[in-house]
Amino acid sequence: MYHVVQITMYHLVHILLPMEAFVRGRDGFLLVVFGIVFWTAGTLWFERTGPRVFETTAARYWINFMITPIVSTVGCFLILLWRKIPAAQWAPATLLIAIPGMVGEAVLLSHFSALMPKMHEASAGKYGAFLFSTYALVLTIAEIVTLRAAH
Repeated sequence: MYHVVQITMYHLVHILLPMEAFVRGRDGFLLVVFGIVFWTAGTLWFERTGPRVFETTAARYWINFMITPIVSTVGCFLILLWRKIPAAQWAPATLLIAIPGMVGEAVLLSHFSALMPKMHEASAGKYGAFLFSTYALVLTIAEIVTLRAAH
């Protein structure tokens, strides 16, 4: 069964890869810079407001858990629209935005108590889940848009 899945995915990737257009150099650079700025601003925001979100009521946490990924997704997609990134390029473009934050969050989560001193170390799991849901929503929608544009 493993080989069937591997062969199927291999063919799918090699069929779709030539159809996928790549992000222009300048846009790619700007998207990475935007990702760094977006991650830095979000991290500073949650460093300041984190205790009110992650260490109070469950209702406040879950409301923020739903709202923040939606707002972040809309923000990322507005940047793609502003830069006139074609729908067929949304997946790679969104990765360029997300990867700086993913790398930054890996470092942040591994040194959570030092880098987020206002929050309890036990909140790192909630913060990580929060981030994971945000990246998952942004990247999933971008992938769907890209696949639809390819057909």
